[in-house]
Amino acid sequence: MSSNCDAAVSPACIPERNLTLLRSYAILFVCTGNICRSPLAEAAFREEVIRRGLTASVDSAGTGNWHTGEPPDPRAQAVARRHGFEIGAYRARQVRREDFVTFTHLVALDKGHLAALRRLAPTDSIANLSLLLDHVPGRAGQDVADPYYGADAGFEETWRDVCAGAVGLARALLGQE
Repeated sequence: MSSNCDAAVSPACIPERNLTLLRSYAILFVCTGNICRSPLAEAAFREEVIRRGLTASVDSAGTGNWHTGEPPDPRAQAVARRHGFEIGAYRARQVRREDFVTFTHLVALDKGHLAALRRLAPTDSIANLSLLLDHVPGRAGQDVADPYYGADAGFEETWRDVCAGAVGLARALLGQE
């Protein structure tokens, strides 16, 4: 059976199960100051994008502007480095109105951030809003704990949570949930 389809030219000729791989995503991870949880989530998801062959741009931001222009917390950098990731070049920034129309997904690290994103979302927002741990079976509605005021061990717990969330989010984008 011959076909006039050229899969390189026409997505309509690609089997439905493979269409998800053609989609491009733009993911923004959001925490409070963009120096602990969201940069770790950004690093974990960047790795998951590579591992799964997704097409995605990935960034992170904070709901507040306290740390704008600063690198991630040294403890966040240390835990990332222990797991093979260098995040020292990341710089904190605040969520902007245009993020809601340039990112396909804004992923909050806790319920307070999700509430803030819902308040900030303009009427022309295209972004899907979610909690990171909503993408992990059995963790829906849970926050990624904020390690900022705690001991170094809290950053390891945060790393485990953002890695689990990164895997779950990638699976969701691929339609494997």
